[in-house]
Amino acid sequence: MQKQRITPEVRIELWDEEDLDLLRLLNSPEMTVHFGGPETEGKILARHKRYYEIAQKGTGRMFKILLLPDLEVVGSVGYWDQIWQGESVYEVGWSVLPAFQGRGIATVATSKAIASIHSEKKHRFIHAYPKINNPASNAICRKLGFSFIGECDFEYPIGTIIRCNNWKLTVGEME
Repeated sequence: MQKQRITPEVRIELWDEEDLDLLRLLNSPEMTVHFGGPETEGKILARHKRYYEIAQKGTGRMFKILLLPDLEVVGSVGYWDQIWQGESVYEVGWSVLPAFQGRGIATVATSKAIASIHSEKKHRFIHAYPKINNPASNAICRKLGFSFIGECDFEYPIGTIIRCNNWKLTVGEME
């Protein structure tokens, strides 16, 4: 008999100035293994500022992920404007704390972020660039209906080229 998976109840809320501690948790060696390791405190402070100002600037949105019913903060998800091969697109990314991984939280939270993108309709495409050796994030792209375009070199963090899978979703396609 196959065990039935329960979809987690998740809410996403805009990132605010009070979320610096979450960003510090997401900056652990375990959480940054696919991104070249933890950032310095100065870079974390700059990233935090970008996260809570991005919606005000109209260049994307960053959210904290809350697990219901206790409203426990378990990660982040967001999207931002990106130029990819000369075209303006959305880039989407997510991160869930280790104790909460493997429950479908990132998939549900990312689908909610994509719903926010659909309401904006600013760009035609959404891209995600998980590292080729990150099976969990690549599985999320498949589950959410992204099309696999192929492997690509991607600069992240700035100055570091990593090998990623390029996944693409047309705005309005996901239900």
